[in-house]
Amino acid sequence: MLDDMLRLCSIPGVSGCEHAVREYIVSAVGGCGACSTDALGNLIVFKKGKKSRQKKLMLAAHMDEVGLIVVYITDEGFLKFTTVGGIVTGILPGKRVLVGDGKVPGVIGIKPVHLADKKEASEVPGADSLYIDIGASSREQAEKAVGVGDCAVFDSDPVEFGDGLLKARALDDRCGCAVLLDLIRSEIPYDTWFAFTVQEEIGLRGASAAAFRIEPDFAVVVETTTAADLPGVEGEKRVCALGGGAVVSFMDKTTLYDRKLYDMAFRLGKAEAIKMQTKTLVAGGNDAGSIHRSRGGVKTLTVSVPCRYLHSPACVVSLSDVREVRKLVYALIGGMTDDQAH
Repeated sequence: MLDDMLRLCSIPGVSGCEHAVREYIVSAVGGCGACSTDALGNLIVFKKGKKSRQKKLMLAAHMDEVGLIVVYITDEGFLKFTTVGGIVTGILPGKRVLVGDGKVPGVIGIKPVHLADKKEASEVPGADSLYIDIGASSREQAEKAVGVGDCAVFDSDPVEFGDGLLKARALDDRCGCAVLLDLIRSEIPYDTWFAFTVQEEIGLRGASAAAFRIEPDFAVVVETTTAADLPGVEGEKRVCALGGGAVVSFMDKTTLYDRKLYDMAFRLGKAEAIKMQTKTLVAGGNDAGSIHRSRGGVKTLTVSVPCRYLHSPACVVSLSDVREVRKLVYALIGGMTDDQAH
């Protein structure tokens, strides 16, 4: 899985521009599953298991990442932009980015601190005060390299460090994509549908179409979630911790999860000696928010990898947690029976 994660986190794939990520996954699936793509760009893979069952299980992970989109080019050749997905703009000044399909290098600029007044220096900068500098000296020169509507991603190489930790951009949710890929290339107990979805970061849009198409009876979303195991953060506000294993949520801002599936996950985890934890803060959301409301309703669960510094150029996960998530999702494929869909 690590090799897939390293490769996936090196591929640009801002919401709406996931094509290169999808192409890699299709190539990696090879002949291990039947692939198809819908009009939005979701990749649907059907994997034959040892047995068939009457009810359909859907596993989902989103391909898109947060990023930037160019909205205007100034006379001087600077690129004005807005964010795609939830990014705290205070992290942006000075960050390196790659713009467009040509991966044009640039850096995010801001007025120097020496020229900022006290109010400007004390506030978190908004996107309207920032720009991307690609080294162009005029609008005409910039337009030869990029255009309005081009997306930009953080230029941040994956790095292993510490005790089994990985730093990379787009771990949300290339971690989940890597787990699903590994399962597709493995022998699994039951027939399963896999959905690699688009546009999660801008409103869970791809998952709506994917769930409508697959018509699952139950679903497991494989994600990352905020780990706030940081200095000065105590109690439930820590949410979850790196090294604590797979995170199973009972509720977030978009979904109240199926209680039977939640309890079953912990029973399976205990039986299989899988390291697990729960998410102790009701916050955020993911593709489950769309999937569980599809058609007549879908019993849904989310299993996540804890991740520090989410939606930044330097997301951090523990590789041991990724392995525990993979173990739990595999156990869930075998543990979900037809009568649990009722």
